[in-house]
Amino acid sequence: MSFISNPIYVLGMLSFMVILSIYAGKTKLGKQLGAALLVILFTAVIANLKLIPSASNSIDLYHVIFKYVAPISIFYLLLNINLSSIKRAGLPMISLFVIGSLATTAGILLSWVILSPENILGEDAKIIAGMLTGTYTGGSVNFNAVALEYGFQKKGILYAGTIAVDNVVTAFWILATLILPMLLSRVWQGRVEKNKTEKSKDDFLDKDMDLFSLAWLIFLGLTSFYVSEILGEYFSQIPSILILTTIGIGLAQSKFISNLKGSHNLGLYLVYLFLAVIGAYCEFNAVYKLKEVGLMLLLFTSFAVFLHGVIIIIIGGLFYRDWQMIAIVSQANVGGGASAIALAETFERKELILPAILVGTLGNALGTYLGFFVIYVL
Repeated sequence: MSFISNPIYVLGMLSFMVILSIYAGKTKLGKQLGAALLVILFTAVIANLKLIPSASNSIDLYHVIFKYVAPISIFYLLLNINLSSIKRAGLPMISLFVIGSLATTAGILLSWVILSPENILGEDAKIIAGMLTGTYTGGSVNFNAVALEYGFQKKGILYAGTIAVDNVVTAFWILATLILPMLLSRVWQGRVEKNKTEKSKDDFLDKDMDLFSLAWLIFLGLTSFYVSEILGEYFSQIPSILILTTIGIGLAQSKFISNLKGSHNLGLYLVYLFLAVIGAYCEFNAVYKLKEVGLMLLLFTSFAVFLHGVIIIIIGGLFYRDWQMIAIVSQANVGGGASAIALAETFERKELILPAILVGTLGNALGTYLGFFVIYVL
């Protein structure tokens, strides 16, 4: 095994990228970008320099972080959630997410009309359009559900190229949704109504984390994840992440759990690790190798996501103008629940964490249907 693929080496490098991002996030420029954006950028650079594995030579560690670390990070962040803090955010988030899902579908269809990808991609273009609609509504579950139905995963190079393009565009959209609220608020004055029952920033600093709290948090995170997976097998119609979310919310209302120190920082650190892998998957060379096909995939996907952004900004701006909430909802569409939570953390919008998870779950339910709808229409 090459040392580049050694999981301990890679985990050490990912951890170092998190440290660099935290330090850089304290600088004058870094404060404007935020640690979440920086960890993606830093890791993308070292992955493209081949200092760590990227998407085309992915290692099991990355899959472990996606499968286990990302949902457990959500669980830890939920332990700070007071149910009363989401009453105001719930309905706007859901309505915006539905708008964002329809914007994704419209973006794919408009991109199809304008770029005519079928001229280069042939019959595969329709399937790719359906896969991208699914993944930019609810995530990779929908992407693969559509692919499996048509046996698209058997087309190795094209399938891998589509994943690579998806990773690149998703990473760029995370960057965009981190920056856009700041820019839009200057052009089109926004209004933000943070819930007054929300905890202050200082309440989440976890300065006095002790061994007792750490021991309990590790136990609770691992046990709750295991229980959610078991229950997910018995109740297959309910996503396991929704079960884990429910467990986390229930535990958060307990005085004993709420008194544990460190859950927020522990959850946030794991989110940064997840974002680091997103950066590692941002592989530009894989797109380039596909030449004309890769360029069309990149243009088609980028333009579709761009149109999604334009539509949700216009409609969201007309009805809400809470640019941070709009960015979080759009990220829940394009990048999924975990990256949407990272945005909520970066914007210090604690009351939007749970709604972000819930709309992410809604996306899992809608995405496959919209994906097949697009294939049918085309």
